[in-house]
Amino acid sequence: MTEVKLGIGYDEFEDGQRIGTEIEKLSSSPESTSISSLIIGDWGQAYENSSEEVVDALVKYSASFPALRKLFIGEMGFEECEISWITQSDLSALLPTFPELQSLTIQGGNELSLSQLHHDKLEELIIISGGLGKGVLENIATGRLPNLRKLELYLGVDNYGFDGSVDDIFPIIQPGKFPKLTYLGLKNSEIQDEIAEAIADAPILNQLETLDLSLGTLSDKGGEALLASDRIKGLKALNLSHHYMSDEMMERWRKSGLPVDVSDKQESEDGDDWRYPSITE
Repeated sequence: MTEVKLGIGYDEFEDGQRIGTEIEKLSSSPESTSISSLIIGDWGQAYENSSEEVVDALVKYSASFPALRKLFIGEMGFEECEISWITQSDLSALLPTFPELQSLTIQGGNELSLSQLHHDKLEELIIISGGLGKGVLENIATGRLPNLRKLELYLGVDNYGFDGSVDDIFPIIQPGKFPKLTYLGLKNSEIQDEIAEAIADAPILNQLETLDLSLGTLSDKGGEALLASDRIKGLKALNLSHHYMSDEMMERWRKSGLPVDVSDKQESEDGDDWRYPSITE
């Protein structure tokens, strides 16, 4: 597998370099036809410039990347741009442009849209954000991804863009929506307890191998709902790490015999009930 990462630093952007030009240069290089994984980092002051130029350039020069199977849009550290500040755009045009694409990872939920989420071969969709808008959840719920095997959503908090509720998640976990799905991550959420209660007895668990509810604000309330579920017992892995469950609840999980990760216990701030997901800003 040939993997390439492109990005524009702050100084480079100030000097006039543009991500569209870098994609054009890559498309004309001898290695372009063998690139199977492409990572797009900072496209130049991403806190105020959207990823639209990235999308336009990839669509324009797509014929130069016939081997592309994995695409990551927005891979950048906090020193370049905080996750919640990354300005995305409608990435839908990338899907028909790369019909052989198997994996799409997106970092940053600000202005993100997947208005036409249709792809026959996409197996993996990961969206990392400090706050994912309910519009994107609706895009996923109404999309068509018959080959999807892994769906991983970092939902975040309302201060940084999450404006949905568990009602916006229900359509995603309906039976038959993603018939090949075996890994479901509904994580990094400020409503982790509500999600746990909603999914604890959901029929979709019958087809899953892994349920990932990590990095959020899960407490004994959500833990109790999961522990009482018979469907949970069929999982090969249950990730509840970074949680706010009590020592007593953790011990019950350890004695359950289930393949569960309850590591990284958090403490409520200043002894009150304020709980935070792992990734916000």
